[in-house]
Amino acid sequence: MLTVQKVDLSNRAEVNRFVQFHYDLYKGTPQWVPPFYMDIRMMLNPQKHPFYEHSEGDFFVAMRGKEVVGRLGVLENKPFNKYHGTRKAQFYLFDTVDDLEVSRALFDRAMEWCKARGLDTLVGPKGLSGFDGYGIQVEGFELRQMMTMMQYNFPYYPQLMEKMGFEKEVDFVSCYLAREHFDIPEKAKEVARRVREKGNFRVVSFKSKAELKRYAVQFGETYNKTFVNNWEYYPLTEREIKFAVDTILTVAVPQYIKFIAHGDDLVGFLLGFPDISSALQRQGGRITPWGLADIMLEFKKTRFISLNGVGVLPEYKGRGAVALLYDEMSKVLQESPFAEGELTQMAETAKEVRIELVTYGAKPWKNHRIYTKAV
Repeated sequence: MLTVQKVDLSNRAEVNRFVQFHYDLYKGTPQWVPPFYMDIRMMLNPQKHPFYEHSEGDFFVAMRGKEVVGRLGVLENKPFNKYHGTRKAQFYLFDTVDDLEVSRALFDRAMEWCKARGLDTLVGPKGLSGFDGYGIQVEGFELRQMMTMMQYNFPYYPQLMEKMGFEKEVDFVSCYLAREHFDIPEKAKEVARRVREKGNFRVVSFKSKAELKRYAVQFGETYNKTFVNNWEYYPLTEREIKFAVDTILTVAVPQYIKFIAHGDDLVGFLLGFPDISSALQRQGGRITPWGLADIMLEFKKTRFISLNGVGVLPEYKGRGAVALLYDEMSKVLQESPFAEGELTQMAETAKEVRIELVTYGAKPWKNHRIYTKAV
């Protein structure tokens, strides 16, 4: 008999059961990179995660007898709805065996949750913060996911979504970069050179995390404003900004973080993260002294980098800041140890940027889809 049970977030055993299902389902899958247990538990902790200061969510498991066969989180992001004038709910942490009955049972419960709150649309997967990764993977199943910055799922997931009547909302495309194929044209380099000479914009580089931390608050504010025209934008709270910045600082290698400054203001950024997926796979989601040492070693060994966070404030586009950013991006591949890289999860709505990057040699290779359905 199939049942759907709501997780009691104050019950450690129930939370652990919800979290563990993901690890059991994907065990032995070479493309999957396990997240840290503590990070997923944080998402189910209303006392600690900043999302719950303004919004709410519940989590469900599908049980067949005593066996977990699926899970789903459903959330209402109230600041998002207020900013966009919508009544949407979002789902996240969806995992299931290949069984339409299980998926239907979970999403039927999610729809009931939405109706009880007067919400009219269910959208997802979309997490509690911008660094949780978007969408269900629909292309590139043979490729390993980029650390925990995105999700990996089995190929049957999109089929289940479509059979339940979900439709595409927007895609997030990830592009492959290779040193020998990716470079900006001489004309763009000349624009960047002139921008540097004029001194209106400058590149801020870092040698240590201590230097980077001095810009933390300013960067957080810039990050929040940069994506104001994007599909996923909503105004973050101060604590959400701090949460995002702290997340970045945890995995940042300072020399691959670049800020674009105009006077005393930060107006753009390029966030590069050495790919430590192999170490994360070896550690299986747990943090131990040996695991931390393994991860630190992988930072030095890897020759693959993720560029996950590339942006310029809208009011500074067309004034040279973007050319400077692209020039710095090119240098990461041409002048660093990294021979390969990935532009991780760019919304397809950022059409101009994607067209430019493909022209420069970026190759789309993974696609994650946000799905939507009327309640």
